[in-house]
Amino acid sequence: MARVRVFYHDKCFDGACSASLFTRFHREVIAPTQPEPVSYEYHGLVHRAGALFDERDFTGDENAIVDFKYSASPKITWWFDHHLSAFLSPADQAHFQACQQDPICGMRRFFDPTYTSCTSFLAHIGKTRFGFNTEPVAELIHWANIVDGALYESPESAVEMAAPAMKLTLIIEATQDPEFIPRLIPLLTGIPLAEVLAQPFVASLLPPLLEQHERAIELIRERSEYRDGTIFFDITDHLLEGFNKFIPYYLYPQATYSIGLSKSSFRTKVAVGSNPWTKARGEDMVNLAQVCERYGGGGHARVGAISFSPDRADEARAAAKVIVAELREQNPFPGK
Repeated sequence: MARVRVFYHDKCFDGACSASLFTRFHREVIAPTQPEPVSYEYHGLVHRAGALFDERDFTGDENAIVDFKYSASPKITWWFDHHLSAFLSPADQAHFQACQQDPICGMRRFFDPTYTSCTSFLAHIGKTRFGFNTEPVAELIHWANIVDGALYESPESAVEMAAPAMKLTLIIEATQDPEFIPRLIPLLTGIPLAEVLAQPFVASLLPPLLEQHERAIELIRERSEYRDGTIFFDITDHLLEGFNKFIPYYLYPQATYSIGLSKSSFRTKVAVGSNPWTKARGEDMVNLAQVCERYGGGGHARVGAISFSPDRADEARAAAKVIVAELREQNPFPGK
């Protein structure tokens, strides 16, 4: 049996959805053309200080990366991403561009930062290039766009967790069980999201996480410092990296930017975001991906992050302070 290993952005709703959609696409479109049956395995990838990939993990007959940075490894057979900061180096970007000239490689590696979610980008490529039927997964694509693009109607809809997709996002971002998301991934394109949430191994995780979510709101409320359109908070003394990133705007709806320092077992993280509901004009706002890239991080124009090793918390704090000062100085609404 041929093994397809799918590498995805871990602890991320869009990452899990992308992995699920790739699996269904491959199973329905690619696998029938192959000489033997195919099995699928899943491996989460996280942004951290140091090397992001371990070549020893690329053990599949095919290895796919979705919703994560580019790898020039010859062992990678599929790649889909939509992040502005998709390439770790100019050499990686040159490798990708050269690959596009190859008729085989060019039909296996895809990049377009104009897409709201990697899930919607993958669906578009699957449909337009390979004839993949995306109608049965319309709900998943819809919610991946909302979650990854922060396309919520209001801060309340983003924070109060009414929709099944929001509850699943909470669980995905908080889980410490390495087997949970690989177990969840096949279900996301197989049954409606409400039914996914109702699965006993999923539903049992929700009540304590909702309680933790309420505690996170109160902790960020207590730690936040708002000035000149920018929120800053430091919660590195709590192992609470997986908080809802819209809490700052729920607490300070007038804010334009937020910078949060948090810590987990493997990194100290500087989360840099902008308010999806801001009244500021897009042309007046700072490209946050470029800000994060200065410190080895990245992301999108409106949201990004930087990862430092746990023992470099002082460097992370110093970087956060520089970014906070810059954003406060460039506030599109000075004096507010």
